[in-house]
Order: sequence, then structure tokens, then C-alpha cells
Amino acid sequence: MHNLGRFTLYVTAFVVTVSLVEAFVLARKARQQGKAYPWHEIGMSLADLVGRKLFALLPLSLATPVFSFAWQHRIFTVEINSALAVLLLFVGQEFCYYWYHRASHRIRFFWATHAVHHSPNELTLGTAYRLGWTGKITGTAIFFAPLVWLGVRPEVVLAALSLNLLYQFWLHTTWIPKLGWFEYVFNTPSAHRVHHASNVDYLDANYGGVLIIFDRLFGTYIEECADEPCRYGLVKPTTTHNPLVNQFEHWVGLLRDVANAGSVANAIGYLVMPPGWAPDGGGETTESLRRQARGERVGV
Repeated sequence: MHNLGRFTLYVTAFVVTVSLVEAFVLARKARQQGKAYPWHEIGMSLADLVGRKLFALLPLSLATPVFSFAWQHRIFTVEINSALAVLLLFVGQEFCYYWYHRASHRIRFFWATHAVHHSPNELTLGTAYRLGWTGKITGTAIFFAPLVWLGVRPEVVLAALSLNLLYQFWLHTTWIPKLGWFEYVFNTPSAHRVHHASNVDYLDANYGGVLIIFDRLFGTYIEECADEPCRYGLVKPTTTHNPLVNQFEHWVGLLRDVANAGSVANAIGYLVMPPGWAPDGGGETTESLRRQARGERVGV
């Protein structure tokens, strides 16, 4: 455990250092073009990182009881002691991650946390570690519990997830081009730029962590197009420089809608339906925004 803590510290230091180097390079380029670099974006990502480290000290995680229950009722005991076992764990974890990530975009309760990751209006390496403070208490561990139920030790599942997220660090860039055949199997900066884009045609796509094959399999893959430059941030851009507002504005909006729902069914709808959903059908979900965009294109 001591070695794991030291490894985590080294990885965190590496990630922050590289993101700051990128920020200084981008800031220099911005100055040469007579533009101001948005340093507050890096500042809010660092505030997010510090906040999550502090929250980790509190016994609030739902992963512990969920994983404990799954482990107690496991149907096998899987030892990760061969190349085949590692491969199966990798693919299984990637499958679970795909559905976790997809649910984080399509279920508003989970989106209230995940929206923080998509709030930067510039895509940089600093975006990679802005993940939201409330992830530990939203129960997303249920998406990875099947691996524990099948017999993979909880600590191994969490380690695999950590490595998955570490891979994704380099994806949060605008300066790495498309990578040829690599794009067909693996998640790349190009695919992830689409994922972070708020263009209507790019919304809710490319959920994979390391692989992109499940997006291709389940119909959520969208390729980055040269004639459709990515516009980063949320559909309704976040303009605050206040980390507290950044972290909780979507929770406040969700709780307000639930409180004013008018019925239990509507309240549940606000929690489990996609962001932008409204009981009268007049909301701004991805589907409704695309219908509106298609109507505008044909002049309806």
C-alpha cells in the first residue's frame, strides 16, 4: 500500500508537470498571436485535483460497500497470473468503462459530476485531471462491480481503472493529429476531441477509455471532420472562475428541477433522463438539439 501511494504521488506529479509545460508553451504561442491564455482553466483543474485528494480522506465512497458485497457473492476467484487473464481483465474493464462513461453522459444524476470534466472551454492536458469532487458518492462503482462479482479482486479492478484513466491523459490535446490505423482500434486525441466538443453533430460520442471498438460496435463513434472544427466546453458554456461554482452548479440545477418537478414521476425523470430533458418534451437533449439543427439546415 505504501508503494502504491508513492506511485500515485509520482504519477500525479508527472501529470501536473507535463500539463503545466504544455500551458506555458500554449501561453507563449497565444502571446505571439496577441491573445490572452486562459490560465484560470488550469487553476480550476488544479483546484479540482486538490479537492479530490482531500475528499479521498473522507469515508464517503460507495465503491467500498458495493465492491464488498460483490466480492462476498462472487461466483469465481480469478487470479491475474497469465497473459490471457490480463487481456480478459483489460477487455472486461474497458467494456465496463464504456457503459459507465456513456451513462455519465446520458443520465443526469451522473452527469452532474461528469459535467465538470467537460466544463473547460479549451481542451488541454489540464482538462484530463478535472474530474469532479462528487464522483465518490454517486455510486458509479456499480458499473465495475460485475468484474468483482466474477471474481476479480476489488483492488485489481481499481488499479485497472487507474491505468485506464492514466492512458487517457495524453488524449486531451489539440496538437496531436490523426494517427492512421491506430484510430480504428484505440482511443486517440482526435476521437477524444470529438468527445469533448459541444458541436451538435459531435455530442454524446466516443465514450471509450483505451479502446474505441465498443463505440464502433454500439454506434456511438463519430469521426473528427476537418470541415467541422471542434468547439470545446458545454453546450451552455461555463464562464465562472470560481471552483465551487464549477463543481456544484450542475447539482444545484438538478436539485432545483427535482424540487420543482410537481410529481414523483417528473422528479425521477430529472434524475435518470438525459441532461436537458423536460417533462413536457420541450427540453434540450442531444436528440432535440439535432432535430432542431436538421430543421434549420433544410429551412424548416
